[in-house]
Amino acid sequence: MPFVTDDPNMLDDWLVAGPASGLPHTTRLLGETLHLHTDADGVPHALLGTDALTVQSRYGFLWVCPSGRPARALFAFPEHEEPGRRLVDCGGLGVAVSGLRVIENFLDMAHFPFVHPDYLGKVPHTEVAKYNVEVDAATDEIWATDCRFWQPRASAAHDTGSEVFYKYRVMQPFSAMLYKSSHRPDKLDAIGLFLQPVDDEHVIAHTLLAYFDDVSTDAELIAFQHTIFGQDKPILENHAFKRMPLEGRAETPTRGDTTSVTYRRWLRERGMRFGTARAAA
Repeated sequence: MPFVTDDPNMLDDWLVAGPASGLPHTTRLLGETLHLHTDADGVPHALLGTDALTVQSRYGFLWVCPSGRPARALFAFPEHEEPGRRLVDCGGLGVAVSGLRVIENFLDMAHFPFVHPDYLGKVPHTEVAKYNVEVDAATDEIWATDCRFWQPRASAAHDTGSEVFYKYRVMQPFSAMLYKSSHRPDKLDAIGLFLQPVDDEHVIAHTLLAYFDDVSTDAELIAFQHTIFGQDKPILENHAFKRMPLEGRAETPTRGDTTSVTYRRWLRERGMRFGTARAAA
């Protein structure tokens, strides 16, 4: 198939191709145009020209395996089915940078006070406290736990500052989850970031909320996420390297970058080429 990459990390995995609603429509994936529709029984189909691709509908989105030979099942998202949670699709936003950059930014707490002042952080509260990162041997997913950060306004429903507790999870090179303090002391809100790879240097970022929030409207929740993403977007698109450097010392990490360091090592061990600096060589 004429995709822009031969990287099995992309071809043999499940890639988000947009929302499962609003079909039929066309979209871009790995440099090609896909035609998405459902048949009379509501079963989704994805066509590349006249070729039918392997597709499934999960979590409100369509997921395509370009090669038709998925190396693994799509990741679990149990919060999607949990009673009491509000599911809000915040829409797809285009970003002109490697998707690996977008995931790394999502994992980074150190930028909160400087890029998201008066929302996710505020000077002088700049310290990233020590946290734990590991790769789950059973699922090959990255988990960062015991994360905490003082935030002036952690979500649309917050109007006062507080220390917010986080957990991060990376399920695929282009998919990650954030779990953070909610209004229920025994539960965490969940934010899914699912990136649709248009090509090596362009993605469509789909954000799905699974929240315990009886205060905010859907419009308020979406507006808050768009505000945060709008602050990140120009930073991401003005990186010196549009693609992720995985080799050498092009970028030097700090203590707060433990998750990023783990993510890059995890990508190297997978032999990741798509969206990386060496892919351009």
